[in-house]
Amino acid sequence: MPSDDTTRTSSPSPTFWAWFLSLFSSQHPPAHVYEMAEKGSKKNVVIVGGGSAGGAVARELSKKLSAAQYEIILVDARPFHTHLPAMARIAVTAEESLEDKALMGFEKLFHNGNGTIKHGKVVSIAEAAPGKGGEVVLEDGERIPYAALLLATGAVWPDAIQLPETDAATKSHLGSWRDKFEKANHVVIVGGGAVGLELAGEIKQAFPKKKVTIVHRDTQLLNAAYPDKWRKDIERRVRVRNIDLILGDSIEDLSSENVNGVTTANGKSIPDADLLVPAFGAKPATGFITTLGADVVTATGTVKVNAHLEVAGHPGVFAAGDIIDWQEQKQAAKAGAHAGVVVANITAFLNGQPPKKAYKGSPEMILVPLGKTGGSGYIGLLWGIVLGDWLTKTIKGKDLMIGMARGARGL
Repeated sequence: MPSDDTTRTSSPSPTFWAWFLSLFSSQHPPAHVYEMAEKGSKKNVVIVGGGSAGGAVARELSKKLSAAQYEIILVDARPFHTHLPAMARIAVTAEESLEDKALMGFEKLFHNGNGTIKHGKVVSIAEAAPGKGGEVVLEDGERIPYAALLLATGAVWPDAIQLPETDAATKSHLGSWRDKFEKANHVVIVGGGAVGLELAGEIKQAFPKKKVTIVHRDTQLLNAAYPDKWRKDIERRVRVRNIDLILGDSIEDLSSENVNGVTTANGKSIPDADLLVPAFGAKPATGFITTLGADVVTATGTVKVNAHLEVAGHPGVFAAGDIIDWQEQKQAAKAGAHAGVVVANITAFLNGQPPKKAYKGSPEMILVPLGKTGGSGYIGLLWGIVLGDWLTKTIKGKDLMIGMARGARGL
């Protein structure tokens, strides 16, 4: 599970784990009038997307920028931030009502209230000229001027963990998926990456007797960003939990979730399958960003950035999180490293200075809980460190790092 984009016992606390990771990586608010101030008055810093990266930048800028000089405006289509590392469990079961803590409001995100939340969907960017600011245009026609802009819109995930944009629709979505998982006799998950593995583990945790099969296109789980030794380790742990694996194969017809048996591309029949769950193919949510320029977004939907995480050819416009065109696994855990670079460089830009920080990438680290009792993890340092059941459940599996994430957002 992307965690972009991942407990409480006498073992290391979430705070400790946040510190450890940092060693290796560089009621709605009242209506607000957004006007680009005249020279000498307040300037708008606009952040589109309040997820792990956008939220981290907003919070840090609210400490660093003077409220007398700058208005920080965070625009997000949802009234809450989704803590994605918890979504596999939340989608499967209502136990512990985790959504009450994992879906986090924005009310305490800004230090000393130094910022404004705008709920809306950005549909285009109207740049005045490169380096001269511009406006973001919302779906309802509202235009919000900016002096500096951060694009941190995240990704669109497989349906089971992709939440709608309102509280009521989210409640209905979760209820529907929980009902599907509970009623199914044999769940077939298509995709053996982190999302698929965590979903399988949570289903087995909640319904130990339910049949679960993962179909994965590669001959090993996850992908080649991770070493074979770890991919084999997690495969062993998956099989021990009586989760069936079909590797080196795929299911092409994903048009219906409710099925009466399925057949793989290689002809293997799963006659008793009755629920088909795609768990792959997260896509960058960057459709509107092409309005900044046709050459800004790659063919795969990622945003072209330079080493300062500034959008190529557009000074003062930055990008962070899952949407950047960078050769690394997309995980929320990398948001902190992105945010540190962006905050330094937005501040420098506003002060008329050259960029201060360059992003040099982050080591690949991943924790994949298979339910509450274990899983496997990998830290891409030294010789490559493999974490087993105890550390995986202690660091992530028990509370899915919800406490740490809430603390990082002032909750």
